[in-house]
Amino acid sequence: MTAPILLDIDDGIALITLNRPERLNALSYALIDQLMAALDQIEGDGAVRAVILTGAGERAFSAGADIHEFTESVKQGPAVAVRDFVRRGQAMTARLEAFKKPVIAAVNGLAFGGGCEITEAVHLAIASNRAQFAKPEIKLGMPPTFGGTQRLPRLAGRKRGLELLLTGDPFSPEHALEIGLVNSVVPHDQLLNAARALAGRIVGHSPASVSSVITATTRGLNMPIAEGLLVESEQFAALVPSRDLAEGLAAWQERRAAKYVGA
Repeated sequence: MTAPILLDIDDGIALITLNRPERLNALSYALIDQLMAALDQIEGDGAVRAVILTGAGERAFSAGADIHEFTESVKQGPAVAVRDFVRRGQAMTARLEAFKKPVIAAVNGLAFGGGCEITEAVHLAIASNRAQFAKPEIKLGMPPTFGGTQRLPRLAGRKRGLELLLTGDPFSPEHALEIGLVNSVVPHDQLLNAARALAGRIVGHSPASVSSVITATTRGLNMPIAEGLLVESEQFAALVPSRDLAEGLAAWQERRAAKYVGA
């Protein structure tokens, strides 16, 4: 049986590939569970500094949830559907959003439904010029359930987000760039190289400071600014006794490149 995800680690960057190309990389329960297990493995590996997430094949990043599978959960009633489908998907996107190492989506094709919600949740995203996005859950008679009603309007603004959520219309990578869903759009054959280049611009920095930036930003966006500033202050205070901060300050004063070994 083909593994639903592939994990390859090279030069400090973990490449996770959603690996159900025959089903447009639909997010089955097994795929989500194995993705979560891979994130656990990566989090505990000090040699890994960044994560790239992409889809197998030429057609899709992920076309969303496995509708055949979650339909069976829906047939068993709200308690089962929420437990097996909604909570699993929300846990996945929350894990990606709060992950301590930068996660970059390399969107290589269709990013519909849950695939779009993964793109919303990760820290950074680069889209192929062949990518296409949509929030089509409304056409199934349901709202998005992996965080789309919350994250997309926060990224795009309330009215632009609601237009996409309420119509289910597909939209281009250029529109995804315009509304802040992705950071850039590149030619399809340059996608993974562009994602690796972006990761490379990050992994040379202190791992502890990268983590603190992610934590302060992710937590602070959902708080009043005064509370967010407290989170920022806490993150800085935690780094004051670290070797990385000492090395960064020394390197600046000595006009040399910093050599980080971790907090």
